[in-house]
Amino acid sequence: MAYTPNRAGSDQGFFEITRTLIQQPDFCSLAQVLRNHVEQSGLADSVNLLMWQPDNQSASLYSVDRQQQAIFYRDEASLASGPLSHTLPHPEALYYPRELFQQRWPQLSQLNAYPAFRHYCLLPLVSQGKIIGGCEFLLNAERRWSESDIARLQALAPIISLGVEHILSHRQSDDVYAQLYRERNDFRLLVAITNAVLSKLDLDELTKEVAREIHCNFGFSSISLALRSEDNPGKLHLYSTHYLDDSAPLHDRTGVDEKGTLSEKVIKSREALFLTLSSRDSLAPYERMLFELWPGAEQTLYLFPLIFSGRMLGVLKLSHPSPAAFTGVANIKLLRQITERLAIAVDNALAYQEIRRLKERLLDENLALTEQINKVAGDFGEIIGRSEPMMAVMKQVEMVAQSDSTVMILGETGTGKELIARAIHKLSGRNGRRMVKLNCAAVPAGLLESDLFGHERGAFTGASAQRIGRFELADRGTLFLDEVGDMPLELQPKLLRVLQEQEFERLGSNKVIKTDARLIAATNRDLKQMVADREFRSDLYYRLSVFPIRIPPLRERPQDIPLLVKAFTFNIARRLGRNIDSIPAQTLKLLSKMEWPGNVRELENVIERAVLLTRSNVLQLSHADMLPYPALATHTEAQTDDEIHGEEGEYQRIVRVLKESNGVIAGPKGAAVRLGLKRTTLLSRMKRLGIDKKALL
Repeated sequence: MAYTPNRAGSDQGFFEITRTLIQQPDFCSLAQVLRNHVEQSGLADSVNLLMWQPDNQSASLYSVDRQQQAIFYRDEASLASGPLSHTLPHPEALYYPRELFQQRWPQLSQLNAYPAFRHYCLLPLVSQGKIIGGCEFLLNAERRWSESDIARLQALAPIISLGVEHILSHRQSDDVYAQLYRERNDFRLLVAITNAVLSKLDLDELTKEVAREIHCNFGFSSISLALRSEDNPGKLHLYSTHYLDDSAPLHDRTGVDEKGTLSEKVIKSREALFLTLSSRDSLAPYERMLFELWPGAEQTLYLFPLIFSGRMLGVLKLSHPSPAAFTGVANIKLLRQITERLAIAVDNALAYQEIRRLKERLLDENLALTEQINKVAGDFGEIIGRSEPMMAVMKQVEMVAQSDSTVMILGETGTGKELIARAIHKLSGRNGRRMVKLNCAAVPAGLLESDLFGHERGAFTGASAQRIGRFELADRGTLFLDEVGDMPLELQPKLLRVLQEQEFERLGSNKVIKTDARLIAATNRDLKQMVADREFRSDLYYRLSVFPIRIPPLRERPQDIPLLVKAFTFNIARRLGRNIDSIPAQTLKLLSKMEWPGNVRELENVIERAVLLTRSNVLQLSHADMLPYPALATHTEAQTDDEIHGEEGEYQRIVRVLKESNGVIAGPKGAAVRLGLKRTTLLSRMKRLGIDKKALL
């Protein structure tokens, strides 16, 4: 039944009550104004406002008693199942006598919001076609509500709904403002922490800055970064800061095992972990330390995973001795955001740490190694040859390059074994790293082990500084061992171990160093015969000969000689500043018929001499220049010791043996052993006779 006032006083009364209702700041104030109004109007003795929350299907009650004291019930189960639930399907007014009300909802009758009454009325409050709550009117008079009274009550319903909407709107505005205010403060905090941590590239400084910010803004008493060790899997580097009191914080750095810790759970699950620990629990060392620093019954811990680009870096650990020290979903969300930014900073610091380590490693490398940077323009840019034997070699190179298999390059002196090794490295997946090379015949036996594996300071007499070996320098790259057949027998087991286990120790150290170096070996000697003569280990021979590549000597590929002659001529002429643009066909023909015992190296030397002697733009090569070098060694070897007398004979003998041993003086195959002399005696005689080893080689 609708109510339409027919008097000016009534209109003025409804206008006043409407204005008053929409000015109320909260529901209890609204209920108080309504109670005063209906009491003065004689419509009811008490009023209750019911607010419906559809999200969780619950109801709240707001009212005031006769002493103007607020009455409030939130999420009371009996309210949600009370009379209001009957208006949800059909928003119509409900009327009950007290007896029927108590019979249906006995629990509601026990609430102080329902004092003694005789008649009950519930008007649904509707906003935009949806139930937002209801208004209960309680009448304690003998009389019942007349039709006029009911009409007046029903006329109040839209006015009450308007007041409720006004309060809800203000609440929503306040919530939005509070949310914006909180988000602004959170954003400022995130910016401050981000700027603070991203500027720190040292992990110790980063940890201290993070701890300071989190302690100041959240009050945690212990802040730790547990970072996974890249060098030692299963280990954690723990950077901790503890705020025991108002004095300076306590900083601690230690290493712990990951297994059995709370950090391990977070690392495996990649999810945050929140828990309260008791001193009676089975605790890892870090948690035991917390109870030692803060003796008490409980510790509240929050652990957040540090993940960047899908990579698990470690765990941020926060703790406080008070369980109620930190609560709130918003704070948890903010800490997650801080953790995300912290992960970026940690990744930057770790990257900086790696760059610094690599820089220090580069400083340890000598000039000879840095000059070995591969400058080849193409995959086979330095290899000249289109003959069938060389094409077969190049196919083998392409086949084996992409694997990590050990390669043995066989060939006579001067055939270009190092060029083939460079081509294999260039075509491999390791071409982004360096190719380190070592000539085993050119290094004294006593120093070869140090050259290969490195040594620590003080490892032997004269070891005044740490030295990084070739295997360590070639990590993730390629190591080229030339003249591997000249490696001392006693050093071969250590090389075999590196090939099989990919690990070694520096001289003077028991620390195992892992290496991932691809080995390419080369020799001009007959290793099979050396194995038979027990001069070379058979197990090492088989390990090195996984993929042998034989380089044909120049006499087996004469069709490549014209290409080599042209390339050498023009390159050498350009280097020496000569203008040579023509090579006689007869010269190419004659050069192609020669045996070339020194192979490509000998041919290159002949061409360089010819370029130096040429005075025109046509290469001039005399017949004498094309004759092979005299076999001085053979002639010398034919002489017996009885034929060599005096100081001149001794000079020739020492020179011959030095050449045969490639300048190696000490060791089982050195010149001193071959001559039957002590190393110091040989050096003394060389000095007396004026023999310069470097000039000979």
